[in-house]
Amino acid sequence: MINLVIDIGNTHTKVAVFDHQVLRKVDHYESLNPQHIHAYLTGQGITHSILSCVSLDHITELEELLAKQTTYIRFATHLATTISNQYQSPETLGLDRLAGVVGAQALHPHKNCLVVDAGTCITYDAVTKKGLYHGGSISPGIHMRLKALHTFTDKLPLIDLDLEFTALAGTDTRTSILSGVTQGAMLEMQGFIKNYQLRYPDLQVVLCGGDAFFFDTRLKNTIFAHLLSVEPHLVLIGLNEIIHQQND
Repeated sequence: MINLVIDIGNTHTKVAVFDHQVLRKVDHYESLNPQHIHAYLTGQGITHSILSCVSLDHITELEELLAKQTTYIRFATHLATTISNQYQSPETLGLDRLAGVVGAQALHPHKNCLVVDAGTCITYDAVTKKGLYHGGSISPGIHMRLKALHTFTDKLPLIDLDLEFTALAGTDTRTSILSGVTQGAMLEMQGFIKNYQLRYPDLQVVLCGGDAFFFDTRLKNTIFAHLLSVEPHLVLIGLNEIIHQQND
């Protein structure tokens, strides 16, 4: 069973090939086209495919190609059959958030999991060991916070994230912004983890997203280090799990 997993997000697209549950390769695209898909379907023995997309515009040709040559699934909330989804408006729940929860459940069965996806936004989503999902939280990501300070003020400059910056307090405008954004995001994240840990003492925190390693290096120096695992491809793992659930 060779699976092609496609996650079309807000800013980029990830395409992965799985041999059953083993991740073989991941590629990144700014814009995915049918020629890319055709290349995967030629000579790699792809049997099944799944596509998750934040917008359904411009994917018809991709879907036609996948459906013609594989057993194809378009991911939707009702396909996450191992999750008891208590979200009051499931049709508005981000598919990446739900796939991340499915991925965490697959990696850490029979554990309470908190998925922290540090990307364009930072999202916090928990699933219990019994598969209950009650909802989560959405917060601005690091780069969004930096842009917001510049956009909504007259004098604050737009600065780039400095991966080496760890100071508690800044000594000029640039470092003060870095301090406020990075320390603020870190304290927020620690607060969420602490509150979920109080609710679920055996909590497993799974960190994913484009800024996952930025937070990982800093969380390793906190009391929460023992709770943490990092899985940059968690959403892809969750989508691959959906294929297996639908074909069992």
